[in-house]
Amino acid sequence: MIGNPDQFEALGNRLGFRIVENTPDKVRLVWQGARFPAFLCLGMALLLLGVSIPIVQALLLRGFVGPAGSLWYFPLMNIVLFGIAIFLITQRRSIEIDSNSRQLVVRRQSLYRSIVFTVSFNEISKITLSNDQINSGFAVGGSTAAQTFAVPALRLVVGNGANVLLDRGSFKKLAEIGNLISERMAALLEVDTQMAEPLLKRELRASLN
Repeated sequence: MIGNPDQFEALGNRLGFRIVENTPDKVRLVWQGARFPAFLCLGMALLLLGVSIPIVQALLLRGFVGPAGSLWYFPLMNIVLFGIAIFLITQRRSIEIDSNSRQLVVRRQSLYRSIVFTVSFNEISKITLSNDQINSGFAVGGSTAAQTFAVPALRLVVGNGANVLLDRGSFKKLAEIGNLISERMAALLEVDTQMAEPLLKRELRASLN
């Protein structure tokens, strides 16, 4: 095992991998960041350009003593929004299962870093599908503590007891991905049958039949 499983935890309540490659030799799944907020920030930044460019030109001509001196924060907001948009767009995770090298590789990439977790099939004890407890929000200024709610999560458990988060999302989608990964690695897929939602129980019974 190479890498730290804790670096692959996520604050959000879901990720949502999609299968981009499924051959006898390799399975590859990809999650491509938070697209909606990324393009929202990018759109706002592009709209602000119409205001920011004249302000920058005025600042270059007359400095902060001119009439545009008090509007210096518009170009700064523009830069911040562009930075956030680029950061969100470059967020990416991938899961690769190589049958030839008998390794599973999880990658987490962003604008400024790339983290890799590699584990061989022999080191994997099981794959679990159970509920994660996710915070619904943050406690603010004396209010009651944020509540938690259950979200189905797919995790890989290695021999030393450590686990790495693979995906969060709907039970049906995670069961499909979990079955695919467990079949390729000949590892046990352990499903928590105590998951509270009746819908999840019906889907579990259907998947086992």
